[in-house]
Amino acid sequence: MPSIRKGLLQLVFSGSFMKRWNDKLRPMELVEMDKQGHKMIVAWALGELAAQGLPGDQAVRLREDIVRGGIFDYLYRLVITDIKPPVFYRIKANPDHYDRLTAWVLEQLRPRVQPLGREFWDDLCTHFHRQGREEESLAESILAAAHLFASRWEFHLIRPLNPWDDEMAEIEANFQQGLARRQHLAGVADLLEAPATALGRFVTLCGTLRFQKRWSQTPRIPETSVLGHMFLVACLAYFFSIVVGACPARRCNDFYAGLFHDVPELLTRDIISPVKGSVAGIDDLIREYEKRELERRLFAILDTPVTRPLADSLRYLLGLEVGSEFCDLVTLDGRPACVNWEQLQGTFNEDRFAPKDGRMLKICDQLAAFLEAYTSKTHGVVNDHLQQALWRIRSRLGQEALTEEVHIGALLADFD
Repeated sequence: MPSIRKGLLQLVFSGSFMKRWNDKLRPMELVEMDKQGHKMIVAWALGELAAQGLPGDQAVRLREDIVRGGIFDYLYRLVITDIKPPVFYRIKANPDHYDRLTAWVLEQLRPRVQPLGREFWDDLCTHFHRQGREEESLAESILAAAHLFASRWEFHLIRPLNPWDDEMAEIEANFQQGLARRQHLAGVADLLEAPATALGRFVTLCGTLRFQKRWSQTPRIPETSVLGHMFLVACLAYFFSIVVGACPARRCNDFYAGLFHDVPELLTRDIISPVKGSVAGIDDLIREYEKRELERRLFAILDTPVTRPLADSLRYLLGLEVGSEFCDLVTLDGRPACVNWEQLQGTFNEDRFAPKDGRMLKICDQLAAFLEAYTSKTHGVVNDHLQQALWRIRSRLGQEALTEEVHIGALLADFD
């Protein structure tokens, strides 16, 4: 029976500590989790464009290959930490060296990842053993293009601050060449012109969520961004979807619903829960404002023949037509419909219904906040806000269970 343990949660969260470009002068700290969030938003967009016209089962398979491949690459990166890309690519070019490095990485990952189940673990091992030996698949091409774009986006932040650095021109050329080699993918040409194109404007806007810090008035270690938080929730949602036996389409929808659940904070910033609950009706007012501004400032960008399918998918993931991203959702007769947990686990747990978890997404959102507060406390930075948050989350989730085998309170007890 697949399960989730404390070690896996802490491993995924550790990307909040991993500095990027740390041999360059930077205008702000750039961390791995933020970059991964941006990368997977770009990969979602390219994947949705590539899925247009594919048969339903092939589209679902492509989406899951992208999600799993993105998570696998992130886990690998967490273990090898700060190897500079040119060095890693030289290692990868030598099959013997790469195999030895990969064997060591898998040894480190095994005790934390293998509890998710044999299928996930076998897919992870296969993913790395085939790299460099087979032609790049469509999902791998999309992930590579998304990685290059997200890294190049960060690079453009630091480039003006490092005019003396003789690596700058070579780095820019590598990004340009890598993206140019993948211009056969729908959307990549638009990324090269960002932010002048609709897709380029959208992914650029999403990238700015790394500038917004969560718990902005509460000292913490590490400080986390809205973008990194969204990626963390996405990973947790995918892991939980595995352990409850979700179908492939549901697993993908859960990941992407987590990845986008705080996108409205592009427009409102991070409004903490106590503020939303402090005055009767204020939560509804904020939600109405978010919906109006999303239409005006985000969906208006995507209102083109090419990108309109992205807008439709994003509306579904955010639950805009049913009023909440935390509604258990399926598609019936081409329209979104709220269902209950038992229906989601039973009748509608099939790809053809495009199921999406809402209640489980809310639990993952709270677990991510718990990890943020708990990690700060373990590093010696604790205050009333963090203590209250830990108490509230333990109180809310202590008796929560998704199935008889998946008890959230038992998972939280691992952190005692």
